[in-house]
Amino acid sequence: MAQVIIPQPRRRRTIRAAAEWAAVICAALLVLWLFSPGLDLAALSAGRGEIAGRASVLDGDTIEIRGERVRLHGVDAPESSQACQRGSGEVYRCGQAAALALADRIGGRSVRCDLLDRDRYGRHVGRCFAGPTDLNAWMVRQGHAVAYRRYALDYVAMETEARAEHSGVWEGYFDLPWDWRNGDRRAVAGGRTAVWAARADCAIKGNVGGSGRIYHLPGQRFYDRTTIDPAKGERWFCSEEEARAAGWRRALR
Repeated sequence: MAQVIIPQPRRRRTIRAAAEWAAVICAALLVLWLFSPGLDLAALSAGRGEIAGRASVLDGDTIEIRGERVRLHGVDAPESSQACQRGSGEVYRCGQAAALALADRIGGRSVRCDLLDRDRYGRHVGRCFAGPTDLNAWMVRQGHAVAYRRYALDYVAMETEARAEHSGVWEGYFDLPWDWRNGDRRAVAGGRTAVWAARADCAIKGNVGGSGRIYHLPGQRFYDRTTIDPAKGERWFCSEEEARAAGWRRALR
């Protein structure tokens, strides 16, 4: 008896062919991803190596490249919701300002990061560049971040220069990011923080009261009991000349 061959339905052949092509395309994309420049998965898993590509800024010291989060090595920027006080007494979101400054500096350029380690949150820690610009150093030098001395001393010199020029957060008063994260948030209320030790030249208290605008020098009778409330227009000054130019007069005692 002759064998009868029943043709496979056309619809079933079409579905199988489509599935095979989809598998081929997925495999090809996987190969391209694995061997694309700037992404070494073995190195990434160990927290070392290099990663490059378009970057998204998450905050003033953290970016994301190709799904990988990278914390800028040796620097600490104000947190996203952190507020600081300008020398004029104005309160502003310095954490947001830091993130915007980093995003503006990167622009549309590709970012390359030399990965050095992983932090306790699983993020990469690295030194990142946009073109020739060392983004870690740039953030500290512009006063948008401070040197994270607990982990590295690479950017202490940049911080010293930014502080001397009153750049970025150094223009006013702020809580150091690690203090702010620990709940020590006094800068906006005019309190003394660790930053005051670095800015001991700005210790003059500008008080607003029944006698008008009076400034108190360290050592004067009412200096210690005088508090600064920015909501009332009170502020700190770095010199008597600055205080007088702003309309304050010296306390008599």
